[in-house]
Amino acid sequence: MTIPNPPRLRRNVMELPNYFVADLPPDAVLSPALLSEACQTLKRNRAQYLAQRSTEELIRVIDAVAQQWRTLDSPFRKAALERGPGELHFSRITLGRGLDIFFEQLTGENLETLVAAELGHLHRLDGFVATTLEQGLERAALVRGPELLVHIAAGNIPSSIMLSMVLGLLVRSSQFVKCASGASLLPRLFAHSIREVEPKLGTCLELAEWRGGSADLESAIFNEADLVTATGSDETLMDIRQRVPKAVRFVGHGHRVSFGYITRDALSGFGVQRLIERAVTDVVTWNQLGCLSPHLFYIETGGRVSPEQFAEMLATELAKREEAEPRGLVPPETAGMIASRRAFYEVRAAHSPDTRQWQSEGSTAWTVVYEGDPQFQFSCLNRFIYVKGISNLGQALHASEMIRGQVSTVGLAAEETNARTIALELAQWGVTRICPIGQMQNPPLTWRHDGRPTLGDLVTWTDWET
Repeated sequence: MTIPNPPRLRRNVMELPNYFVADLPPDAVLSPALLSEACQTLKRNRAQYLAQRSTEELIRVIDAVAQQWRTLDSPFRKAALERGPGELHFSRITLGRGLDIFFEQLTGENLETLVAAELGHLHRLDGFVATTLEQGLERAALVRGPELLVHIAAGNIPSSIMLSMVLGLLVRSSQFVKCASGASLLPRLFAHSIREVEPKLGTCLELAEWRGGSADLESAIFNEADLVTATGSDETLMDIRQRVPKAVRFVGHGHRVSFGYITRDALSGFGVQRLIERAVTDVVTWNQLGCLSPHLFYIETGGRVSPEQFAEMLATELAKREEAEPRGLVPPETAGMIASRRAFYEVRAAHSPDTRQWQSEGSTAWTVVYEGDPQFQFSCLNRFIYVKGISNLGQALHASEMIRGQVSTVGLAAEETNARTIALELAQWGVTRICPIGQMQNPPLTWRHDGRPTLGDLVTWTDWET
């Protein structure tokens, strides 16, 4: 395979060719006409290079791209780890581990499982097929993705938009990715890696970056789109939804929060230290910035380890993890917010025996706050975690009523005998994902984001009654 103008490494810095709008210099002027033309080119390229590709072919390409990213000598991985800490405010180790978590999921087997699980048949995107049940009903069905899929990406963690790009390829859609301001590095590198493995598929992708509020630019791509996806605050989603034409479908993922729940039985065995380590993993992965990261841990009282002791052990482990996997620098305004929150709890701890705080010395790298008050509390993130004691799950859910309907994930540590009962109660309360402590930011590829099918929300079905 001949690759035109491949990326080059010079002085350990990758030089990316100007394949995408996001590759243009920062002072490049974007116009609605330029973006409209880019969308029309994407559609033409899709018809020529993507629409007729088989699911198995596309899975092989995605698997090959992921394998490349998993190798330590990948130029794209090297560029991400070299430039990412300065641009994305993750340490090299945190960024590398986050990339490993993401790309280890992108295997051919996992992709085949995703398609079959969501669409009922591996070849549902290739033509009319029928499952055994559908054959008995004398019917078949196919699904098709949108001609042009527009993504409005959030800037917190890069794996989310990269997964959206993978899903778009699977459903044969050309894609325009509007990256968050200052967060285009990883999506760009990922798009270039796809183009290197399969140049023609790369021409069905476009990426751009501009600051929010450029309604004319966004209108240009919305008017060309068949489906718009967006991730961000509820206010952002409402604004986008109002500006997307009525004939264009919209899929939004708004503000979500997560927490951990640990029963007294889980704290009564000999695996407490291992549990602490797993809880810290949930806090440090992507620096707690994703919607799957815990804001706090609810700890049942009456176990061998009290909630306050758990908080102290968590602080000790966070200090160790900071040495092995530093958080990295954060913007001054973020550091100031953490410092302000710390000062508040220092004053409270001085006057209340029900409040304690542990923190990194000389930096804002990590903070643990223990409070006797069970009321749910939003963290300021970046490894700032709350620990609260409760008597049972009912009390925890009552204290979290303010976020009911907004909870993405609950990390659970419980004995097998009562884990199913707890999971059922969490599901009935509205939680859309329950996983073991330590896996909160590592969902399987088949995870249903916000309780919705990931591929299913993108496609349209055609039923054929034979």
